[in-house]
Amino acid sequence: MRSNSRFRTAALAATALLAALSLTACGDTDGNADKPGAAAPAGNTASPEAGKDTEGTGTEDQARNASSTSGGKGEDTAGAKNSTGSEAGRKSNTSNTGSTGNTNSPVTCTGDNTKVTVSKVSRPINHLLLTATNTGSRPCYAYNAPALRFDDAQSVFPVLRSSVPQSVVTLEPGQSAYAGIGLFGESDGKDLYEGTDLTVYFTPRNNSGSTGSPTELKLPAGTHWGNNGFVTYWQSDMADALTY
Repeated sequence: MRSNSRFRTAALAATALLAALSLTACGDTDGNADKPGAAAPAGNTASPEAGKDTEGTGTEDQARNASSTSGGKGEDTAGAKNSTGSEAGRKSNTSNTGSTGNTNSPVTCTGDNTKVTVSKVSRPINHLLLTATNTGSRPCYAYNAPALRFDDAQSVFPVLRSSVPQSVVTLEPGQSAYAGIGLFGESDGKDLYEGTDLTVYFTPRNNSGSTGSPTELKLPAGTHWGNNGFVTYWQSDMADALTY
């Protein structure tokens, strides 16, 4: 009886031990699966790291591409703005030139933009009056003195240097400039020429040669001129032109 009791007790102890071991094994498996610090399967260990690298590279490339694209657009936009601004500036400059430079800025008086006449005066004697009227749409400068050639003379008429005005005569459209012509000097005596034609040349600012078209005029009947006569500088007042 004791032997059977021992056997029964041993069998029960073995059964209890097996049950405890079984419970311990099940508890370890379930516990490891639920623990946060449980190791991941070896096959999945490299995958998250590879995924991180791939995502990081893609994000950086996208950022660089976005930056490059944005910069390019910025430059294009700036270029477009600069181009537009330059175009606006050019249009503005063109407009200003059209309104001021081409319309109001003075030009040189010539036979192309003036009407020139010659007339005999009673005082002083042996004088003629030359008148140049601006027929253009812009002001013009009557520089220096007119260059005169009587008939087929080999040289132009002498200019009276003492008649230089205080400033260059400027003619608005419709205004006139005047020059007095002393037909001969006392030293000419009887060595006079009967004149029929007069050519009037306008001189440029530097007083070298002539500019523009000359004007051909018929002299008043009975005009005689000598080599020692003179012509004054252009004057803005008729009386000043006939003072000499």
